[in-house]
Amino acid sequence: MKSSKNIAEVVAQFKCDVDVNSLTAYGSGHINDTFFLKNAEANGPDYLLQRINHSIFTNVPGLMANMHLVTQHLKSKIAHKGTGDALKEVMTLIPTNSGEYYYKDSDGDYWRMLYYLKDTKSYDMVTTEKQAYEGGKAFGKFQAMLADIPAGEVFEVIPDFHNVQKRLQQLYDAIATDACGRVASVKKQLEVVAKYADSMQYFQQPAQVASLPVRVIHNDTKFNNVLLDMNDEAQCVIDLETVMDGYVAYDFGDAIRTIINSGAEDEENPDNIRLNIPLFNAYTRGYLSTAGTFLTEAEINSLIKGVLLLPYMQTVRFLTDHINGDVYYKIKFEGHNLQRTNAQLRLFEMLDARANDLQQTILNEASSYKTVHY
Repeated sequence: MKSSKNIAEVVAQFKCDVDVNSLTAYGSGHINDTFFLKNAEANGPDYLLQRINHSIFTNVPGLMANMHLVTQHLKSKIAHKGTGDALKEVMTLIPTNSGEYYYKDSDGDYWRMLYYLKDTKSYDMVTTEKQAYEGGKAFGKFQAMLADIPAGEVFEVIPDFHNVQKRLQQLYDAIATDACGRVASVKKQLEVVAKYADSMQYFQQPAQVASLPVRVIHNDTKFNNVLLDMNDEAQCVIDLETVMDGYVAYDFGDAIRTIINSGAEDEENPDNIRLNIPLFNAYTRGYLSTAGTFLTEAEINSLIKGVLLLPYMQTVRFLTDHINGDVYYKIKFEGHNLQRTNAQLRLFEMLDARANDLQQTILNEASSYKTVHY
């Protein structure tokens, strides 16, 4: 953590009233550093201060322009509908004294500040069908409310973020370099990745995606990126730095990746992983109750492709980082990325074995969603 002097420098740039001495680390994100700050006034709003990882998000002005555009669009939709509370249901960025929504400090680090949403919680693991349903409803509503932003309107923060061809090429490059001498120890994992490499490139085949619209999506819908209130009802979708154009199946698949898994993303023993089908069913029902209002038939049919692609691609990404020496994701111990790899690979294989059943559930739910307009 930076010194109190550095933090004071950063905080002073934002239009807020905080107790700098209250700074504490917050959350479990893999990429950015997040800190909680209490308001200096007892009844005032608290804040989250985030240091943006600009080695990954290399164009911070573009990223923050996206976040501002999206949050303002969501707030305007809520205001137009006349129900709801935009301050609770949408992240609110705090401007700097100069009117920007980020600050670059004297060390070259980039920061942003947001209101902290009180009386909310997030889950790294889903435990009830209600939680799953509410999460699906939240991410579906998020997509629906952004559906009228034209493709190309937002900046591409990380080019080819969900392009599995690119991710596989990064893996092949890591194998060729073998910077840490780890390739020989992961041959079994590499064999499984190679077995499915061709079939996982559905979204890179022009003939397959010709009928799929490109939309503004979240691109990182692991379940802890939705906040629920104290009654486990959906309140707000968070972590918007990867909001970019893409296919809706990416968001659906990444959410299912974290919901259906009975174990943690980094489960130590892959044999402990099971598919929690009731949670899948609940999330799908919640998602289609809100997203079903705008999805095309082709998009609904593509959702199962996302369910398979995202754990596969996350396997590739964790394995690549392990081979490269753990340079991208934060790790808690040596071999953490390999442990993540093994857990995600096991999850992928189990999903692949049940793909037909899961697809039928999606189609059944899609045929019965209720029309809601945003």
